[in-house]
Amino acid sequence: MVRMIALAFLLVALVLPAQAEEVKIKHNGLTLNANLNLAPGKSLADGVVLMLHGTLAHKDMEIMKALQDSLIQRGFSNLAFNLSLAQNDRHGMIDCAGPHRHMDSNAVKEIGLWVDWLKAKGAGAITILGHSRGGNQVARYVAGNPDAAVKRAVLVAPGTTAPEKQGRGYQNSYKKDLAPLLEKARALVKAGKGDTLMQGVDFVYCPNTSVAAASFVDYYSYNPDRDTPSMIKRTTMPLLAVIGDKDTVNPYFAGRMKGTKQANVKFVLVAEAGHFFLDLFGEDLADAVAAFVVGGSS
Repeated sequence: MVRMIALAFLLVALVLPAQAEEVKIKHNGLTLNANLNLAPGKSLADGVVLMLHGTLAHKDMEIMKALQDSLIQRGFSNLAFNLSLAQNDRHGMIDCAGPHRHMDSNAVKEIGLWVDWLKAKGAGAITILGHSRGGNQVARYVAGNPDAAVKRAVLVAPGTTAPEKQGRGYQNSYKKDLAPLLEKARALVKAGKGDTLMQGVDFVYCPNTSVAAASFVDYYSYNPDRDTPSMIKRTTMPLLAVIGDKDTVNPYFAGRMKGTKQANVKFVLVAEAGHFFLDLFGEDLADAVAAFVVGGSS
């Protein structure tokens, strides 16, 4: 029955017109961009879902584009934005060739910029949603000092961390010890040379690239705020966490969330879904988000 309903939504999408446009803002000399999707018959004043992609990704990747469309089909306007990642008017996946000068820690600031833009456009209640690393970045935003216009948060397949996780992950991915590289990067930052490019370095998903020392330190230093379950404990607004039980990218989040009794938090585990909620699992995700937005407190 669930699959039949999902197929029905897909058929409806063929006849429902969507009012979509790319919008842009300026910040620190860079142009930032986003997809604004207005549901038929709706305006921003009726509420909006602000959406953030995962690591080094973008607003038009499969999971993000499918979710934009699925939410429109369900009557929910949305704004899906690209993090700048220190690039002007960035589109598509980041170029692994580099140079990489972006900071994970800048994401919370850019979330705030788009919240401000929505408020200036007269937006009603804002639900903020993030996938993967974007889910953790959203968690950091709402656990801090979120704007009062943000009423709810949705975290899709977000990550966890521990003091030893970065080094272990780097060793597994690149068969190299992280510690000497991180020590070198920290020394450059301490010497006031954080902009210095480290050449031939493996960085996040990008092998043999060039990365600024400050960026390497920002991504690889242990930061307890990257542990999403810990951020959730600091959050007071209504929050939905959704993960697939076949997620191999962030496999520990589900176990950490089971048994959560925090009154403002709802946890949904989607059977057989992976990290990217492909195909009809995307409809399951959209159903969970839509039900939460309708039922969440405003």
